[in-house]
Amino acid sequence: MAQIPLGDIERHFWLTRSVARTIGVSFTEALAEKRLTEEGYAELITRCRAAGCTERCQLWLACQQGRAEAAPEFCTNAEALDRLR
Repeated sequence: MAQIPLGDIERHFWLTRSVARTIGVSFTEALAEKRLTEEGYAELITRCRAAGCTERCQLWLACQQGRAEAAPEFCTNAEALDRLR
């Protein structure tokens, strides 16, 4: 079984964090309130690294003028991020 190459961890850390912030999710608060585990946080970033939608994500983020109602539908973490809202 072929492994999917993962994207740059730092880039995807910031993309995941930026999408979350745009929809009103604070990972710091979610971790403190035990709504998210450290393992769960790492899984979000790893899924982002494997998703292959970096350019679409960057474009989506660039187009946001304020708070978005939900994560973009193409986001591999959309469901999980929307649950954290």
